[in-house]
Amino acid sequence: MAEHAVGITAPSEIRRHWGAVAACFVTAVFAWGLGFYGQSVYLAELCRLHGWSSFLIGSATTAFYLCGALLVMRVHSAIERLGPRAVLIAGSLLLGLGAVLFCGSAAPWQLYGAALVMASGWVCTTMAAISTVLALWFDRQRGLAISLALNGASAAGFLVTPVLSALSRRYGLVTAVAGTALALLCLLVPLVVFGMDPYSPRQKLRSSPEMCEDPRPAYRSSSEALADWRLWSVALPFALVLAAQVGFLIHLVALLRPQLGANGAAAAVAAASITAMLGRVGLGLIVDRLDQRRVSAASFLSQALALAAILMWPARPEVLYAGCCLFGLSVGNVITLPSLIIQREFAAQSFGLIVGLSAGIGQLTFAFGPALLGLIRDLTGEYAPALVLCIALQLVAAAIVLSYRPDCSAVRISRARPARVSVPARRARDR
Repeated sequence: MAEHAVGITAPSEIRRHWGAVAACFVTAVFAWGLGFYGQSVYLAELCRLHGWSSFLIGSATTAFYLCGALLVMRVHSAIERLGPRAVLIAGSLLLGLGAVLFCGSAAPWQLYGAALVMASGWVCTTMAAISTVLALWFDRQRGLAISLALNGASAAGFLVTPVLSALSRRYGLVTAVAGTALALLCLLVPLVVFGMDPYSPRQKLRSSPEMCEDPRPAYRSSSEALADWRLWSVALPFALVLAAQVGFLIHLVALLRPQLGANGAAAAVAAASITAMLGRVGLGLIVDRLDQRRVSAASFLSQALALAAILMWPARPEVLYAGCCLFGLSVGNVITLPSLIIQREFAAQSFGLIVGLSAGIGQLTFAFGPALLGLIRDLTGEYAPALVLCIALQLVAAAIVLSYRPDCSAVRISRARPARVSVPARRARDR
């Protein structure tokens, strides 16, 4: 067992398993490009082509997220039964097919059928799936691995969306989506098949004595986990922050356009996306050595500070740009941090279950974020009350995430146990 332990905790995890990170990065580009950022392109083009209302198309998108929130809670089971490569490839195919069907819908009811297909692929290619897959290869450097892979989500914003928009104007929406999906699949499938080692060192440890003796909380079922406040102390604050974050980002262009103009608003969105990548990579290098609950609270408070600056000085362009950059620094980390807290505080055999439940709770919540902010904007005639709500959600989330403190001795023991190395192996390593 010592040999396996050395293999999964050596400092060269990233170097030895970089193919898994690259495959998950491209998977994230595919998923967020077609399943998240692409939604804005789909809505605009379908409104233009069919004259459908924004509410009709937006409600189908909400159905997509809500269905995905229910399915994502079981993605860990699919990975255990079918294997990571099969789940990522099948999920990408389903998401691509669903996006083409969604854009090719000729009647409103077809939008909802396509949304269900998209949701089935979305859950197999986004945060919960990527975190669960990478947990099969990474332990000590898992935070960095997940951060690097999920940068694909940020990259999708400035790689996939402009391509979809340009191609749809020239060749039509369906052709644009189908061509983009096919091009990404030609890159993704070989990376998943050949970049991921068929042997995962951590799969062999699931039934080991070390795993069975893990002192951290372990759950046999979703109902057992959902009855424990320790799960909610992770899932609830991030769900509240995601509702504020997604709602703010969806409305960001409309919020900034009166002061900055169309080009300035687009530049602010791009700045937020770039700082999101920088923030995720920068924190990923050190996050495994920090108190991740305190890091989470600091991230929530920094976003609240950014929103407060935008709220207080709406007529100063430099403040608006700075606020978007400050807000963006934590955008990627809000997606990454839940899985890292779960890794540290819960037993390894429950990692996939807890990540899936946390992601499902978050998605159920943030699906209503854009609609809620839009409703407040329509009722009040301005975005200031919506920003106040977002700040309140951030502050409440910071308090909740700090409300539970795990047994530090159990965390240290559980983190140290996989690194147990025999004396001869230690001497050989030191030499």
